[in-house]
Amino acid sequence: MSRGAPAPSRTVGIGIVGSRFIARAHAESLRRFVPAARLVAVASPTQAHRDEFAREFAVPHACADYRELLADRDVDAVIIGAPNIWHARMALDAAAAGKHVIIEKPLAVTLDEADRMIAACAEAGVKLMYAENLVFAPKYERARRLIEEGALGRLYLVKQLEKHSGPHAAWFWDVDQAGGGVLMDMGCHGIEFARWLYGKPPLAAVTAHCATVRHAERTRGDDNCIVLLEFEDGGLALIDDSWAFFGGMDDRAELYGTEGSVQCDVVHGIAMKTYSNVGYGYAMEKAASTKGYTFTIFEEGWNYGFPQELAHFVDCIRFDRAPRESGEDGREVLRIMFAAYESAATGRRIEMKGYKPRFPSRPVESWLRRPNASGAALSS
Repeated sequence: MSRGAPAPSRTVGIGIVGSRFIARAHAESLRRFVPAARLVAVASPTQAHRDEFAREFAVPHACADYRELLADRDVDAVIIGAPNIWHARMALDAAAAGKHVIIEKPLAVTLDEADRMIAACAEAGVKLMYAENLVFAPKYERARRLIEEGALGRLYLVKQLEKHSGPHAAWFWDVDQAGGGVLMDMGCHGIEFARWLYGKPPLAAVTAHCATVRHAERTRGDDNCIVLLEFEDGGLALIDDSWAFFGGMDDRAELYGTEGSVQCDVVHGIAMKTYSNVGYGYAMEKAASTKGYTFTIFEEGWNYGFPQELAHFVDCIRFDRAPRESGEDGREVLRIMFAAYESAATGRRIEMKGYKPRFPSRPVESWLRRPNASGAALSS
């Protein structure tokens, strides 16, 4: 078994870095649905947030510095839900401490970081899982089984969209912390979702359009994007994401094959039609996106696949299995996002064979340097 793997008969000790929206989604999933794991530590620099989190989820160890969490002998694995610029540093430190790692999307901000994370976890003998929850969402898993059963014939087109009024975490508005805008926040979901449905074949080309249509006062990044993926085997995928959407959350997919099709609505099919003058929930911290008529999501975590994702990760640790979503998968998604921003910046279709980013410092950099953004031509 890999280093640090507990015996299958005992529970896996989990530490979470972060204490707000995504950390709470993971904590609630662990508490309700993953009996083989126990939440033993949380790290967050904001005392009020971590104290509230520790009380609500009965976490025995709460600390400000994630390195203190990594020193906890009861922690077998760490969930990293920190700002994107910290992903690599925290994953490298976790590997050095012998802790398994599940990391929220995106994997990292640069491809060099991704490579170092993958290598460090392999050398330390710990699991590295890229946390793409959509491939665990029950409706989407059933749709994939339909493909595998041959119900749709040969899959030739995947459409996936995710839209709402802005990110749950305030830091995501800042490209210096996030590395990009809505493409980095949500486009990564659709990219990996499409790769997964097609069986992860090589990608031939990427074409994309990015814009800031609603939130120019809050971000230099994109708040609306469309990405077209062309796979070498002929399959196409259209990824459509926005932070400029009114009316709550929308998350849907359409799959088209030579013998059939599937339309999946992740949230509205299990939602309650709601009207509120003031808004509700975490959305009240954003742009009042839940005012007026919305569809209130019921059992959001389950329908988005968070418990299933965590149960899979815990089983990978207990039984020494390879995660369904690997560090290499996260790296490929990151490479595709670099290409998408470059396509949006230049108006060109980007060939993916041998592709290396023109501006490797962060995915959004080429788009920030586009002529109509700065008045100067894109330069190396």
